[in-house]
Amino acid sequence: LTAAKLYPAGATTQSEHGVTSIAKVAPVLETMQAIGMPLLLHGESTDPAVDVFDREAVFIESTLRPLLHDFPALKVVLEHITTEEAADFIMADASGRLAATITPQHLMFNRNAIFTGGIRPHLYCLPVLKRERHRLALRRVATSGDARFFLGTDSAPHLRTLKEAGCGCAGIFNAPVALQSYCTVFEEEGALDKLEAFASLNGPRFYGLASNEARVTLERARWEVPQDVALAGGGALHPFLGGSRLPWALRDAPVPEPVAA
Repeated sequence: LTAAKLYPAGATTQSEHGVTSIAKVAPVLETMQAIGMPLLLHGESTDPAVDVFDREAVFIESTLRPLLHDFPALKVVLEHITTEEAADFIMADASGRLAATITPQHLMFNRNAIFTGGIRPHLYCLPVLKRERHRLALRRVATSGDARFFLGTDSAPHLRTLKEAGCGCAGIFNAPVALQSYCTVFEEEGALDKLEAFASLNGPRFYGLASNEARVTLERARWEVPQDVALAGGGALHPFLGGSRLPWALRDAPVPEPVAA
C-alpha cells in the first residue's frame, strides 16, 4: 500500500460509510505517521449547516489544521482542491509534508458554468465548482512549478442517464480528456514547460515512488472530444467537454472501444 484515503461520511458519492470523526481513526493515523504513509483527504465539511460552497474552507480550519497539529509527522495530500483558501494554505506550509491535487474541471470552469443556459449536470461534481477567484487561484498554483501541486483527475464515470436524472450523480468523467485539458490550461498560462512536472513528477516524488518511465506525446492539433463513450453492455458515459474541441491531442491515441459497465 502506498497511501490511504479518507472520505468524510456523506461528503461525496458512495461515502455513506466514510469516517465520522478523526478521533475514531486516530490509531490508524498514528501508524501511518510512524511508517511514512501519506493520508489522502477529501477535504469537505459535512456539517449540514455549512453552505455547500464553503465546505472546503470550513474543513481546513475545523479538521485539517487540528489534524496536522495532532499528527506532526503525517504526510497529507488534500485531494482535488477547489478554493483560494486551500491553495493559500498549502503555499503557507513550510513543513514539506503537505501537498494537493487539482482537477482539470476546477482549472477550466467556475460555478457559473453549471447554470449556463440551464442546469448542466455533467459539470456537477464534489467538491462543487467555485467562484472565479478560486479558479484563478488554482490556475496560478498549478502552473507555478511548485512541487506541492500535482495532477489529480478525480474522474468519476456515471452513466449519462444517472447524470441527467431527477437527482443527478456528482462526478465528472474526465479520464479520456484530462491530459489534453491540462495541456490547454498550461498553454493559456504560458507554462507548458511546467506541465510534465505537474502531471508526472511531483506526485511520485511526494509519495517516494519512482517516476513512470513510459511517455505520452501531446501535439498541437485540433481534437474533437467524443460526445459519448459507449458501454459494452449498453448505455453511455458523457466525458468532460464531450462534443467540444480542444487545441491539443494525444499522438497516436487509440479510438475508444466500448468499456464494461
